[in-house]
Amino acid sequence: MAMFVHLTSAADAQRVRRSGIRAASRGQGGARGVYCFPVLPSHTLTHQWLRELARFGSRGGLVAVHVRLDDAQEMLVGHYRDRARDAQVTVTAAEAVRRISALEDPRGWEVFVPRAIRPREIHRIRTAPQVAGWRYLPGAHGTRPCTCYGCAVRGGHGARRLRERLPHPLDGPGPPPRVLLARIAAAGDPGDPAVLKEALHWFAKRRRGPVAELARLATHPDPTVREELVWAVCGWKTPGVPALLDRLATDPDVDVREAVEAVRSPE
Repeated sequence: MAMFVHLTSAADAQRVRRSGIRAASRGQGGARGVYCFPVLPSHTLTHQWLRELARFGSRGGLVAVHVRLDDAQEMLVGHYRDRARDAQVTVTAAEAVRRISALEDPRGWEVFVPRAIRPREIHRIRTAPQVAGWRYLPGAHGTRPCTCYGCAVRGGHGARRLRERLPHPLDGPGPPPRVLLARIAAAGDPGDPAVLKEALHWFAKRRRGPVAELARLATHPDPTVREELVWAVCGWKTPGVPALLDRLATDPDVDVREAVEAVRSPE
């Protein structure tokens, strides 16, 4: 029998003890199951996922649920980056333990059981060290954090202060709306395309914006400005955006029309 550990909210401990672990997580290819990790001699490596999981919230902290699985139980094993490339492989529980134990650096590796964990497979539930493991990615400690739009966690603890301290040249934080509107006004009528597109680039990073003030750019003679306007407002939750996109959907330039179609049909 192979021993694995599953980390879950302390508030769910009694339910897990009574009913097992539900197959609520999504794995490679959209399969439903349970994420866990082999119990290794190293206490830190065994609980390496704790701090990363804690970033997304937990009720009462996290606890470690130790489960015993049959050595022949099939499961997916691989690095978490392999999941996006469908590169995790199906092996038995015994083989998963062997592969991860043999790694020089098993940080970031994971095991996915493609089913629920039954109550009789629960070995014990114990408190877990709330400061063990890595955050963001293995080896991130001591390295300068990236504040680009793809890496930054919007709304995370200290995210705004971090972006202000380490601004990204392309992803900001950008100037406030009043400064951007002043730049657009200073650009004249119809306005320098380079200045307008730079301002629209920063507006695209926001969740809301001044639709009425930017609507005049829908008639700008440069089609690249009109296309940039589409990308700037498409993610806003501001009244008036759908009407502006309807207007741009009939633009004489094909690239502008295709941009509207793309934001309305992302699939």
